[in-house]
Amino acid sequence: MMAAPGDDNVKEKRSDGRSRTSYKETIRTKTELVLHSRKHANELFDVLQYLQSDKEKELIFAINACQTLFCALLERGDLYVGQLPKEAEILEGNRNVEEKYQMFIRHRYNDCVELLQDCMGHEAYQVKERALCVLMKLATAEGQHPVQDQGDFPLNVIQAVVCGLLSEKEDMSLLISRFQEFLEMDDVRYYVMGLIRTNINRVMDQNRQAVLPIYQNNVFTLLTTINMPSQASEITNFLLKQKTAQEDWKAARLKDHKRAFDQMWLIFLKYKLPTSMYKKLLVILHDSILPNMNNPTLMIDFLTAAYDVGGAVSLLALNGLFVLIHEHNLNYPEFYKKLYNLLDPSVFHVKFRARFFHLANIFLSSSHLPAYLVAAFIKRLSRLALTAPPTALLIVLPLICNLIRRHPSCRVLIHRPSAADVPYNDPYVMEERDPAQCGALESSLWELQTLQSHYHPDVAMAAKAINQPLSELEEDISELLELSTFELMERDLKSQSQSVPVEFDPIRGLLQSSREVVGVHFSLE
Repeated sequence: MMAAPGDDNVKEKRSDGRSRTSYKETIRTKTELVLHSRKHANELFDVLQYLQSDKEKELIFAINACQTLFCALLERGDLYVGQLPKEAEILEGNRNVEEKYQMFIRHRYNDCVELLQDCMGHEAYQVKERALCVLMKLATAEGQHPVQDQGDFPLNVIQAVVCGLLSEKEDMSLLISRFQEFLEMDDVRYYVMGLIRTNINRVMDQNRQAVLPIYQNNVFTLLTTINMPSQASEITNFLLKQKTAQEDWKAARLKDHKRAFDQMWLIFLKYKLPTSMYKKLLVILHDSILPNMNNPTLMIDFLTAAYDVGGAVSLLALNGLFVLIHEHNLNYPEFYKKLYNLLDPSVFHVKFRARFFHLANIFLSSSHLPAYLVAAFIKRLSRLALTAPPTALLIVLPLICNLIRRHPSCRVLIHRPSAADVPYNDPYVMEERDPAQCGALESSLWELQTLQSHYHPDVAMAAKAINQPLSELEEDISELLELSTFELMERDLKSQSQSVPVEFDPIRGLLQSSREVVGVHFSLE
């Protein structure tokens, strides 16, 4: 019977005419020999040798064979249990043949775990995924037949998985997304969080706390795939059934999960991050991180450091601080001072402008803010408005009016005589960084009177709103936050212009007016 083309299981012909056994048959034969008789234990070296093959198919077949082999050996109890002596020490002492065999198998098992961890860094994703899945199969088998002294959970295997995922040289996001399936198991999640913390400390200290973009991105990706339970009753899905009472097992207690979650994130945020990562992290902070922490106020140091980065990162850091102030009773008197100092001409031109004014509106929504503070924000916004583009002004002017509505004590800024009426020295100090010392409450809104003569009619109309008594109902600025220059021009072009009576015929086209000299002599009719 002729073999099908491409069948790797057939015996191939060598150049000398003798048959050559395929790698599949070789691996399968050696696996069966090891499982059939202890005298063939040395065949394990050959099987493990295939885990270092350069050929993808050989590698995948060898990985699967190792799963079959070591799961069976674990189930049979062929691995030494307890503190494993070094391999050179096995022949020393009065050990019987059984112990020596079990120690030998245990060392080969450790070699297999280490080689599978290396396979997780292979260039082919199929190899990576297969190595990951086999390691988790071995973890399950070892959990059912423990070989460690420190408990039933196979920490050495899970540690190999975590080290493989947190590569320093390669983006592992695709493999991490595959691992998310295992993180849904409560015991795996709990122990992984502890191993991540240990891994971060080791890697960052070895690299003298330098920024490691690839490694830190892998850590961040792995951290963000962890979905924490919100109630103790949700902790029911385990990789392994624990022999001890569940209430005595840390992996089954919500408070221990949250403690591990706290420690993991705080260790990660302890070190300097790539600038781009600050934005990613701060965007999810209030939704995915703070609600799952035992003590969210421990994030104060990170948020304070993030504010110093500048730009959008500073704004997002203030958002995190605002959540801590309002939801977790954090006392942070510098908050509004930091927000005040973020107001500069650049906020009108950056891509995060809409988010800035959306958050600023939320931060200033409380009616319990002191009048001097609100006046400082009103005055600073008014001064910056003098050089702002029309799209920004259509946001800023309604925001100023809303602030005055919320704080009637600031209406004095509207009614006080201004530079438009009499010679006036504005007491407001724009360069002052402390809103309490800038003198805003003694000033006036002459800037808005100036903007009433703005070249854009919508801006001029918005600025004239302060000439009339302000209604109690605030204006909704949400629709204006994303307004672009193109949309503003398009809106103006679509608006219907009013016809104005004139003393001459409006031009309808070239050389078509019979009352013009050129039209009379050069008419196209």
